[in-house]
Amino acid sequence: MTKYLPFELVDAVLAETGAVQRRLRALPSRVGVCFVLALGLFPHLGYAKVWDKLVVGLAGLTVPAPSEKALHDLRRRLGAAPVKALFEIVAGPLAQPRTPGVRYRRWRTVAFDGCSSITVPDAERNRGRFGRPLNRYGWTGYPLLRLMALVETGSRGLLGAVFGPRRYGESHYAQRLLHLLDSDIAGRLGSFGEVR
Repeated sequence: MTKYLPFELVDAVLAETGAVQRRLRALPSRVGVCFVLALGLFPHLGYAKVWDKLVVGLAGLTVPAPSEKALHDLRRRLGAAPVKALFEIVAGPLAQPRTPGVRYRRWRTVAFDGCSSITVPDAERNRGRFGRPLNRYGWTGYPLLRLMALVETGSRGLLGAVFGPRRYGESHYAQRLLHLLDSDIAGRLGSFGEVR
């Protein structure tokens, strides 16, 4: 992971967002960023298993074996701001101009991709923000969020992403990504409007 996200970049983001730990810890904030990213890579594993995968390449080094509570506290202490800031720095086009599938004439091609079936934990805070699915019998299942991503078509490089409650449609979230389009990009807007 550090090949693509060097510690210097992570440390700069932590400093910028004010998320650097205030005292020396066994699990510093920079480790927390890597852990949160690893949680995204292995969403169906528990905290301990994700930690094991994260440190497997550090054989021979003394690595702490934190409890799941310590990992949970690390994630909560870190918050969302550093991960969001890091995403905004690294998101962008990946392909070169001559890469097949990334251009139509002089324009880079992109696509909007939405998903509305992402479950979040059934906590009061999440129910208040995202709501819960409703069927004819009443409330059901976990709260769901809608995710909208803007993707480079040839490389599938992520240019931007937004999420929120399902009560807003995909076009609402796509509009929040329009600022990422420039004169070099031709979007496949589909039902969102015409390409100009």
